[in-house]
Amino acid sequence: MDTTETVIHPLRPATAAEAELWDLAATVPDPEIPVISIADLGILRGARFEGTTAVITITPTYSGCPAMDRITSDVREALQGAGYEDSRVELVLQPAWSTDWMTEQGRQQLRDYGIAPPARRTDDEGSRVVRLTLMRPETIACPQCSSTNTRKLSHFGSTSCKSLYNCLDCLEPFDYFKVH
Repeated sequence: MDTTETVIHPLRPATAAEAELWDLAATVPDPEIPVISIADLGILRGARFEGTTAVITITPTYSGCPAMDRITSDVREALQGAGYEDSRVELVLQPAWSTDWMTEQGRQQLRDYGIAPPARRTDDEGSRVVRLTLMRPETIACPQCSSTNTRKLSHFGSTSCKSLYNCLDCLEPFDYFKVH
């Protein structure tokens, strides 16, 4: 018996037609991290109709993200493949994307893929957490063995949104998705 619970994304529209658009766009994986969808990454921000035009709203992880052209193309392809020939993908830069927009499922997918998910920028009540520079640096858990005995090797990892770390216990290198 399957006891897994389906979690509905908080931004998924309530109307059936717009929810269908959302669900189509949500099938698009991030081209740099193909195990996570653009919905779980927090890039997918909206789905609506303007008259007969299907409109998907996405926010880049940062303004120079090289994957946005590919994501835009993949979203259009998903919509057109489902019969939505009249469609548009809008890039919205404000508010700026935050790693807090990632879903818990997305964070787990990163971990399972071998990338340490980012720490949260807000606490449970939604207040922004500010780290003082005199404080100890945050500990990053190894996605392979869960050890916090890790160290940063490089501020930049396999892509500019990740840092390269290694675990001092299992000796495995891993990417850490930077907090934005």
